[in-house]
Amino acid sequence: MKWLRRGFYTWLDYLVAGWWEVRSFFVRSAPSRWQQGNLRAVLLLPGVYEPWHFLRTIGDQLNAAGHPVHVVPEIRYNIDSIADVAAFAQRYIDSHDLRDVALVAHSKGGLVGKHMMAFDDTEHRVACLASIVTPFGGSTMARFMVVRTLRAFLPTDATISTLAANLELNARITSIYGEFDPQIPGGSRLDGAVNVQLPIVGHFRLLADERVILAVKKAVSGTG
Repeated sequence: MKWLRRGFYTWLDYLVAGWWEVRSFFVRSAPSRWQQGNLRAVLLLPGVYEPWHFLRTIGDQLNAAGHPVHVVPEIRYNIDSIADVAAFAQRYIDSHDLRDVALVAHSKGGLVGKHMMAFDDTEHRVACLASIVTPFGGSTMARFMVVRTLRAFLPTDATISTLAANLELNARITSIYGEFDPQIPGGSRLDGAVNVQLPIVGHFRLLADERVILAVKKAVSGTG
């Protein structure tokens, strides 16, 4: 029965992802109102093959709460290496003179965020990272992939291993995940981080779940 439930929600998960991909063709630019707000600035980091629209619901909620929300146009579908995407994102933060920034990420975006904190953020502009279903230790599913972009998530990948070995940054990270993720069978628990596990199945559905959004808000404001 458990596997039947997981199978159904996995199917639903891909249906949700497909809808968000379609929606991204009709709205290219982030809302101008996202730039307004007097609370901590937020930078959104989507996952692989994802435009920023996958984080649209979370961005709207954070902005409504008073946070200015930013996206990085150069990331596009996040298919470049973790290091390259981290460089794009850091350049955006530096060029816009953003400080005390909260990174809010999905999946690969969390690895990008941790890379920024470890190597790119030389001026210490990043305050914290709230990451949803991120394969901090890689994913065993990557062994079945032939595309280089996806094989980069192998647990033995040099970048994955280097980031996993950096434990001191974990105290500034909130890792949010469900009870089962078909993309990350090993889970997203991160030693030393604030780990928030919720009774949800999926990889994409979490991005519109109110419990996840509440956990992100707490992490961004420093109350979680």
